[in-house]
Amino acid sequence: MQRPAAILFDWDNTLIDGWIGIAAALNVVLAAWGKPTWTVAEARQRIRASVRDSFPDLFGPDWRDAARLLRTTMAEQHLNHLALMPGAEAALAAAAPWPGAVVSNKDGSLLRREVSHLGWDARFGALVGAGDASADKPHPAPIWHALGLIGVNPGATVWYVGDTGSDMQAARAAGCTAVLVGDAAHDGGLAALDAANAAPHLHIESASALAVLLGGWTGGET
Repeated sequence: MQRPAAILFDWDNTLIDGWIGIAAALNVVLAAWGKPTWTVAEARQRIRASVRDSFPDLFGPDWRDAARLLRTTMAEQHLNHLALMPGAEAALAAAAPWPGAVVSNKDGSLLRREVSHLGWDARFGALVGAGDASADKPHPAPIWHALGLIGVNPGATVWYVGDTGSDMQAARAAGCTAVLVGDAAHDGGLAALDAANAAPHLHIESASALAVLLGGWTGGET
């Protein structure tokens, strides 16, 4: 296993448990359009893409109005729902020696507000959210954009750490190492990722295990 040169992270459900806040805001929008609301479990199952990629199917020609309401609701509520994923603090502490960034499909302004609220601004060289690049994940554009901001070239020594098949697809398309944390149960598990051409290059069972792996590196390869 080659020592990474840079480590990029997904945000929601990799570092932050965002499902309660996402589901709460989305349900405001669904209710406003007379659609059935979703449980947190349903949100976990159904949400795969960014707003600009998923809302046209959900809300048709009104999708931009729906997106505006979602952004307004999230802006009002999202900081009330922030919670760290288990092991996230340890993983970030262990990753501190490497250049790093966050690449998320959360709205960029909300992402930056959450990072600041947690006091984590100094931990990342770039914060790239939905709408900040020419396309959102699973397109590689946001990863390339983040790497440009931190002055690192794409390649196998760049790790992109995430929890979904979309994350793995984006990392692979960007020419980087796709690192899956967790079991991808909301995507149907590892076998489903394999079938969807979204298999990780490296699978780590938890953020805590990632912290142990990174903390054990003193240089060279292992």
